[in-house]
Amino acid sequence: MTAAGLATIAGGEPRLRASDPVAHPKPTADTCILLWMAGGMGAPDTFDPKRYTKFEVGVPVDKILSTFPAIDTVVDNIKFTEGLENIAKVIDRGTLIRSHVVADLGNILHSRHQYHWHTGYVPPQTVACPHIGAWMARVLGPRNPAIPPFINIGQKLEGHGESEELKAFTTGGFFGTEFGPFNLPFPDDAVNAVRPPKGMTPERFSARHEKFKELLKASPVGEMASDHHHESMLKSIENAHRLLTSKERDAFDITKEPKASYDKYNTGRFGLGCLLARRLAESGARFIEVTTEYVPFLHWDTHENGHTTYTRMKKEIDRPIAQLILDLEQRGMLDRTLVVLASEFSRDMMIEGVPGSTAKDQSLAKAEKLGELKHYGLHRHFTGSGSVLMFGGGIKKGALYGETAAERPLITTKNPVSIRDLHATIFHAMGISPKTAFDVEKRPFYATEDGKGKPVMDLFARGK
Repeated sequence: MTAAGLATIAGGEPRLRASDPVAHPKPTADTCILLWMAGGMGAPDTFDPKRYTKFEVGVPVDKILSTFPAIDTVVDNIKFTEGLENIAKVIDRGTLIRSHVVADLGNILHSRHQYHWHTGYVPPQTVACPHIGAWMARVLGPRNPAIPPFINIGQKLEGHGESEELKAFTTGGFFGTEFGPFNLPFPDDAVNAVRPPKGMTPERFSARHEKFKELLKASPVGEMASDHHHESMLKSIENAHRLLTSKERDAFDITKEPKASYDKYNTGRFGLGCLLARRLAESGARFIEVTTEYVPFLHWDTHENGHTTYTRMKKEIDRPIAQLILDLEQRGMLDRTLVVLASEFSRDMMIEGVPGSTAKDQSLAKAEKLGELKHYGLHRHFTGSGSVLMFGGGIKKGALYGETAAERPLITTKNPVSIRDLHATIFHAMGISPKTAFDVEKRPFYATEDGKGKPVMDLFARGK
């Protein structure tokens, strides 16, 4: 366990800061779904097309900006890249931000940047920082007591590199275990997470609960943890028992979805994760993250073979994301459900970080000219601009916000949106002031870094 984690479990219950009361905004959304493009989704090959250069042996790599041609969307002034035709048909229900900027942080590491994006704080910290989903679970509480308020879909936390780093932000942090995520790495197996084991009677469950309390007390965590964290761990078990015996557990069984609907989502784990998210939102989840999954050098983590990988990734995300938006709209839920698509940073063919950065070049496909297909794609971590999609939850429809340079370096040139302000915008939609603070270790800890996040009000429809 990290030093921050040990300090956190030894601390008492965090208290809402009474000396600095805040006025929460009127919420425009009841539920938030984060579609997480884990591994660094390159904007010029997805939602911010630039000059297209087709693959041809001998082409200088520094001339290449986008490796996919631009396509039209249903909004006249917005174009995507080839392979995102379905999302292109629903962008009139949402807003595209092209000017999301993230900190360079000197050493560009996925785990470090994902921690920063999900918590709003740059590691390391002296306390275990809560995930934004944990903030919503703690401040807003559950929409349905039987459904966990914070659900994480699609990410394995064991069995691959950087597992411990992922666990560091996939947590309730100092709020405690009961506000942490209910993890469902495999959507098609989610029902087994809420199905009592064969032969598990209420009596056996009660006996196990008592045994768990004994084991917890005798464990190293039990010896070091405060009463608050003891109680939080026990409450999380009680919440699980409530779910096991509720009718709402059927929401976790995606095999009960009509076949025609199931097939529309079935592009793989991420697609089925979007289906599961829709079912859980219908049943009363507060915050749901669906990830393409971060595994080093897989999925969006393209250090070589970028174009080939993006072709595959677009097939996995395009149809289910569009279907999620359409289904929420058809059910009358989109107006009160905030859907956000984001990634820890973008990518560029040539630049690591931002212009002038001393960050180490991590490309595995270094070449001055295209020699083979592995050279063709966006291989370097770029922090100077990135794209975010937002749908529903009071956000403008068919809108474009921010601009980026037409030629390299593809930095943000208008209306930059930082992580701090993006979080403030998300919290504002959910009815949480970005200045919300809890006293932790006798000092205030804010929902957005130092309480300075400002919601981007231009992203909201008039009157919101």
